[in-house]
Amino acid sequence: MKLPFKLTRRRWLIGLGLGLPATIAGDALAIEPNWLRLHKVRLAKAQPTHRIAHFTDLHHKGDRKLLESVIRQINALQPDFACFTGDLIEEANHLPEALELLRQLRVPLYGVPGNHDYWAKADFKLIGDAFKATGGAGLMDSTVRTADGKCSITGLTCESGHRPAPVPNTRNVLLIHYPAWMKRFEGVRFDVTLAGHSHGGQVRLPLIGPLFTPWGVDEYDWGLFETKTGPLYVNAGIGWFYFNVRFRCRPEITLLEI
Repeated sequence: MKLPFKLTRRRWLIGLGLGLPATIAGDALAIEPNWLRLHKVRLAKAQPTHRIAHFTDLHHKGDRKLLESVIRQINALQPDFACFTGDLIEEANHLPEALELLRQLRVPLYGVPGNHDYWAKADFKLIGDAFKATGGAGLMDSTVRTADGKCSITGLTCESGHRPAPVPNTRNVLLIHYPAWMKRFEGVRFDVTLAGHSHGGQVRLPLIGPLFTPWGVDEYDWGLFETKTGPLYVNAGIGWFYFNVRFRCRPEITLLEI
């Protein structure tokens, strides 16, 4: 096809300069926010004893299809159990639908609250009942054992000075919302700590990293970190805060083997 103009190097660069921002904006606004990513993390040096599906920060606002996709993918993974690390909703009117869908998990679900759940005045008894219906539990500064008795899961409200204590002779999983809380528990060690809250920054630029992370994150913005309390994994979350935009930071389900 013959172009109606001569494609010079200068015109090509101008076209690239005009088209690239539009392409990035389209990806960040229309593609990545609904493009679920499965990330696998193996912490076990030998044969794993437990497979954990971790998701966080749903901020459910009525996007039923996205949450259904999350439930479907977790069920397909067939983990030993699933863990949720806070911010289920932003407004209380979305809680019934979120819990209806979470009850469809075919694995035990253990979880803790996040700051938006408190701000929304969520009914934590209803949340706990829904988690219990899956065989799991809502954890409010408490510890439970999995059905096989081999793994202890401790969940913090991040609203008190409760200091977690690992259970001897079991695998120990700690659930927190704010990653920076890891620094409060030096002297104890868990097989893995799972956290959310950061959303990975939502927008991450090459060589720069996240443009913004909320308080309570510090350097633990996204991914696996080794801390004095043991391995910490910070999940990029499912939903969004402030703006429904993601760039180089897709919504995430993490499968961890311990």
